[in-house]
Amino acid sequence: MIPVTRPGRKRSEESRQAILTAAAELVAEVGYAGLSIEGMAARSGTGKQTIYRWWPSKADVLLEALAEKADLHIPIPDEGSYAADLRAFLTASFALGRTPQVIAVLRALMAEAQINPEFGVRFRAGFLHRRRDALGVLVDRARARGDLPPVPRPATVADLVFGLIWYRVLATRDPIDDDQIDELVTLLTGAD
Repeated sequence: MIPVTRPGRKRSEESRQAILTAAAELVAEVGYAGLSIEGMAARSGTGKQTIYRWWPSKADVLLEALAEKADLHIPIPDEGSYAADLRAFLTASFALGRTPQVIAVLRALMAEAQINPEFGVRFRAGFLHRRRDALGVLVDRARARGDLPPVPRPATVADLVFGLIWYRVLATRDPIDDDQIDELVTLLTGAD
C-alpha cells in the first residue's frame, strides 16, 4: 500500500485496528454511502481528527482494512506443485470473495477508484497490484521448479484469475463457485 504521509503523532496500533474494524463493521451495516468518518470515530472510540490525520478518505480506511484482510485470509502456499499452490490460493481467494461484506467493499472501492483518480492510484497499488504480486509468487515459484506451462503467460494468469473475480463481482453478480476453481486450475496448469 502506498503510505500517505500525514502530519501528527505516530499511529497507535490499537487505535488503527479499532478504526479498521469499525469501518468494516459499519460498511456492512449501513453500506458505503452511509459510512462516515464520524461513524468510524464513534464506533472505534477515536477522534475524527485521528482518522483524518491517518487516512485521506473513508475509502482509504476501507482499502487498508480490505488489503489486510486479504493478506491474512489468502495465503501464498507452497504445496509442492503449481496446480496445488494455485488451487489453495484460488480456494482462499474465492472464499473471501464470496463474503457479502467483502463483496460490498470491493464494489464500493472499485467505483470510488473510477471516479477519484488519486484514490484509483492508491487502490491499484494498495490492493490490485498487491494481490497480483501475491499470485506472482506462486507463478515465479512454479517457473523456478520447471512446473509452469509456457501458456498462458504469467501476466495473463493474473488477468484470468482476477478478471473472473471482478467480472462476477461487478458485472454479472453471479456467485463465484468452486467449479470455477477446477476450471481455472485446469486451464492455467494444463492439467486434466
